[in-house]
Amino acid sequence: MTFLTLLLATLIAIPIILYFFFPRFLFIQGRNALRRKGKMTQKIVSVGELNWPYLEGGNPQGAPVVMIHGFGGDKDNWSLYAPYLTGQYRLICPDLPGFGENDRSIDLDHSIAAQTMRLLSFLDALGIAKCHLGGNSMGGYIALQMAMTNPERLLSLTLLNNAGVLGPQESELQKRVAANESPLVIRTMADIDRLMAFVAFKPRFIPRQFKKVVLEDTAPYAALLDKIFNQIAGDALERPVNDQLGSVSTPTQIIWGRHDRLIDVSCATVLLDGIKTSELVIFEDVGHVPMIEKPAETAKHHLAFLAKH
Repeated sequence: MTFLTLLLATLIAIPIILYFFFPRFLFIQGRNALRRKGKMTQKIVSVGELNWPYLEGGNPQGAPVVMIHGFGGDKDNWSLYAPYLTGQYRLICPDLPGFGENDRSIDLDHSIAAQTMRLLSFLDALGIAKCHLGGNSMGGYIALQMAMTNPERLLSLTLLNNAGVLGPQESELQKRVAANESPLVIRTMADIDRLMAFVAFKPRFIPRQFKKVVLEDTAPYAALLDKIFNQIAGDALERPVNDQLGSVSTPTQIIWGRHDRLIDVSCATVLLDGIKTSELVIFEDVGHVPMIEKPAETAKHHLAFLAKH
């Protein structure tokens, strides 16, 4: 065997060995590569008794844009999205308590009101007096709550398939909640495929060994996620804020996927009609996570909106 052949065989063998025997190493390397592409670095800040991990990148002199992940997500939900914003803005994406690498104590209050107050303290800890705030799903609900309780802290509001309002059409998630199901909590490998198909119109491929890493990181917190899901579902379905939307004065952009199975697209019209300062973008062939399913297109609309405010 020539040296060149041996070298080639080694180069082929190493990633195969890593994939099958050390998938977490490859998983982390892939995650870090996405962060580097978006010019994002991980930081941590003390907020009261909690240490908040977050990603930050972009123009340090630019206006701060703070993006909040949804239920079951974390700060890296914005990694595909980050490259489009960090050229101009200071982008900040935290892990909320209960998720990612933040505190995952089951005895914390994870209600929307409690998480909104914690987010306010997070902004204070970073010295951010005003920001462009956005969020997806549960994160959008928290951002909307912030706009209703602390509008003086916001330059603009961007809501991506946010929870918190009820539309005239019932979603598949609502029906499952009524049947006492928690369809967003992962307990098995099969749950990962089911969840991805439920959340996205065209789910991204996840290699099997990487699914094992996701399961290892998620399954131990199933009881916590059940508790948070029930608390958030109670807030969203039993105490929706439909009748409070008229109080929102912050310029608001609403972004939705037409094929969202979790929160029906009819909620977008409810928001548009209720918030006088709002505008709406609906994507075809997109589900619940536009910033992951169509990051470039979503960012294009988001950037145009930010430029106006």
